[in-house]
Amino acid sequence: MRELQFVRTGRLEWRERPTPVLRDARDALVRPFVAGRCDGDTMPIHRHVSRAMQLGLRAGLIDPVVRSICGPVPFQGPFAIGHECVAEVFEVGSDVTTLRPGDVVVVPWAVSCGDCRECRLGLTAKCSTTRASTLAAFGFGAASGPWGGMVADLLRIPFADHMLVPVPAGVDPLRVAAASDNLSDAWRCVVPALRERPGGKALILGGAAQSIGLYAAGLAVAHGAEVVDYVDHRPERLAIAEKLGARAHPTAGRKLRRADVPRRDYDIAVEGTSTAAGVDLALRSLGPGGFCQPVGYYLPVGTKVPLMHMYATDATVKIGVSNVRPILPDVLDFVARHNFPAEVVTTMTAAWEDAPAAYAAHTTKLVLHREPLAVSGPGD
Repeated sequence: MRELQFVRTGRLEWRERPTPVLRDARDALVRPFVAGRCDGDTMPIHRHVSRAMQLGLRAGLIDPVVRSICGPVPFQGPFAIGHECVAEVFEVGSDVTTLRPGDVVVVPWAVSCGDCRECRLGLTAKCSTTRASTLAAFGFGAASGPWGGMVADLLRIPFADHMLVPVPAGVDPLRVAAASDNLSDAWRCVVPALRERPGGKALILGGAAQSIGLYAAGLAVAHGAEVVDYVDHRPERLAIAEKLGARAHPTAGRKLRRADVPRRDYDIAVEGTSTAAGVDLALRSLGPGGFCQPVGYYLPVGTKVPLMHMYATDATVKIGVSNVRPILPDVLDFVARHNFPAEVVTTMTAAWEDAPAAYAAHTTKLVLHREPLAVSGPGD
């Protein structure tokens, strides 16, 4: 069967790999037919980062945990890429009770069992059953397990009754193309905090986390935030934020300044620039008791955080990989009940066959798609 593989910066290819089979009675095989490109995937695709990261790791300038996620040579191709998809169930093991062939499901990016201590705590991205290192995940390469990438003819899903979440009837799969990761990541950034502070004010610093920031802006508006300010340097993203009901604030360039943020009393700040300066600005923009969620990659060791300022303002920072599986049912139910237009964030749709070229495009949110099948053969 075929899967999309990252070969090197700017180059992706369809390559063959063995067709997966059921290995356990709790497994399922699924056929992805919608796939979103995660914001993080663009870093190695658009920038020659591998050599620089190798040197940074050797010099002690980059946190060594990167090796446990991306391998000793970060982003060295070829490896299967992609970890957002909507799929149809193709085959189920004998112990799978809640799924049947033809069901349309979201596959979470992190592989989890649902029963270990971490999963019971809601930390499904840290499942102790499935991970041999820092993560067990689709689309990150061999260091994160043998799962392959989601832009593929077929995937094997362990613990299928737990892992796979049905798409509600009537919801267009293209609308929830990013539910495996970016849409759910945005949800955890704003929705829990707004439930604690109804009508709160939200700041979104856009940039490296391109679609996450936009989903977060739209979700904050949809959950009744009094103010949603979206700050970014890209006109494309600023226009999308306005479509979603946020107030757009353009910056003069990539480098943020204090003047770029219109107020200093936010209840929530989502930091999506992947910079220490962005974290500092987000924290200093919070009102008393405010909440900051950084969602980027913060690679350097010794990233500074203004602890005294946080102490004085009673601020909270929560940072970590997104534990998607526990919140997926709520995310999908909200989209279904409130007709949340997540597809507004999609800036490019492309045919599945065009994945190698499309995945390398410079655009905010790419979604690949092909027709679903009434159960057919692998690779069709």
